[in-house]
Amino acid sequence: MKKRAQQSEKIAKSAGTVSIAVMCSRVLGLVREQIFAAMFGAGLAYDAFVVAFRVPNLLRDLFAEGALSAAFITVFTDYDTNRTKEETWMLASNVLVFFGILLSLISLCIIFFADPLVSLLAHNFSETQGKIELTILLSRIMTPFLIFISLSAVVMGILNSRGKFFVPAIASAFFNLGSIVCGVSLAFILPRYGHPAIVGMAIGTLLGGLLQLAVQLPTLTKLGFRFTPRLHLKDPGLKRIITLMIPAVIGLSPTQINIFINTSFASSCAEGSVSWLNYAFRLVQLPIGLFGVALSIAAMPVLAKHAAKKDISGMKETMVSSLTMVFSLTIPATLGLILLSEPVIRIIFERGAFTGFDTIATANTLTLYAIGLFAYSANKILVPVFYALEDTKYPLFAAFLAVGSNILIINLTIASFQHLAIALSTSCSMVLNFIFLSIVLYWKIGGFSVSYLLKGLIKIGIAGTAMTAFLLLGRILLADWLNGTLFQECCSLLLLIISAAGLYGLLLHTLKLEELTALTSKMKAKFS
Repeated sequence: MKKRAQQSEKIAKSAGTVSIAVMCSRVLGLVREQIFAAMFGAGLAYDAFVVAFRVPNLLRDLFAEGALSAAFITVFTDYDTNRTKEETWMLASNVLVFFGILLSLISLCIIFFADPLVSLLAHNFSETQGKIELTILLSRIMTPFLIFISLSAVVMGILNSRGKFFVPAIASAFFNLGSIVCGVSLAFILPRYGHPAIVGMAIGTLLGGLLQLAVQLPTLTKLGFRFTPRLHLKDPGLKRIITLMIPAVIGLSPTQINIFINTSFASSCAEGSVSWLNYAFRLVQLPIGLFGVALSIAAMPVLAKHAAKKDISGMKETMVSSLTMVFSLTIPATLGLILLSEPVIRIIFERGAFTGFDTIATANTLTLYAIGLFAYSANKILVPVFYALEDTKYPLFAAFLAVGSNILIINLTIASFQHLAIALSTSCSMVLNFIFLSIVLYWKIGGFSVSYLLKGLIKIGIAGTAMTAFLLLGRILLADWLNGTLFQECCSLLLLIISAAGLYGLLLHTLKLEELTALTSKMKAKFS
């Protein structure tokens, strides 16, 4: 029990550091989306941007938050634990060179084949004059983003393995900052020269990716890393990373694969559907980033060290503790997003070209995406356990299960529910993915403490029920303000969120959820 508490404190502390940085990034990301909503609304230009960014962004998620990051951290941690410093840094240099070349070749292929790729992804765009041509242009501009952001993932893996979490996490804030400053500036300048304003936002996205890589390099240098240009294809460390990555490219991020597939379905729905889905999923990504990704980043080096030392017992305790933390954070976030979806969307997006109709359509989409939030985030914990064990086949099977169930559910429901069917199917497929991975992992590592997990879920359920009742009552009491002026809406929504979160946290503290107790004890010791 003491060991689990120590692990909880360590992961919670690291996750807290990452969450602060991720919060900065997500807030800037919301500002970026607000700018898109105000300038372009939910229509031709933003639909084209979303689809154009889909290919490099899908590959980004697989590399930056997926296969490359997980595989590299596993192997790099092993080298850092069991090899010399020189061998470890040589591996890092070799990986940077190899993936720099590979990703450049992939980017060139995407640029060359942008026309058929876009036509395959959003064939219905051809029905609107100029829409598919604009999408192809934007795709070619943004594709090199993949190179910068994936190399940034390698640097992030090095820094995380060495206990540096804040700088890699805050780097994504610089991506959003660069996108906003450069993108908006160019969006106002380029129309004077006959180019669409959305092209400026595409160029800003590319420059933001470069900035995200550059901002991490000083910290990497301080760790003693010196880049050595070398390409050694027979390097056993590089081979291990590639071996882990090949099935992981599919297996680690079924969410992103499903989004890619869903884009094709969404393009056949009413104009604006792609935009509504994207705006809603951006909001869901806030808690996924704050909780799922942050805890995954914090837990992955710990899991990898347990694996390197063959400490399966320690790995189990780390995983169960991390899952409990994920559930304690994502379940109240889910309830909040469902109950407050409409005022949240209205306050954040409804201005300029973004109409009241867009608010309702996006809020309904957000509600359905939120159902799968706990599964999205929990999978960020479960999948790295398989990679720490260097077993990638089960996440691969889970991916096929998720993709197959997603396609099936959409085909059964899209005629009746249109774009809402896509949000529902994405959540359902993630829940199935979570159930499958949990069962297989339980069998593979000889069981883990399900009773401990269930005790935590009961406490979370009690606190979550009380929070739900409070929000329902609060919505009734503050109904006039929630539909009043922007100032009234902001004040009432902020009051509801802070009060509900405070009530939830107080109840969990009273019920003595161990992960929360460990974190609060650490904070008291720090500030006392």
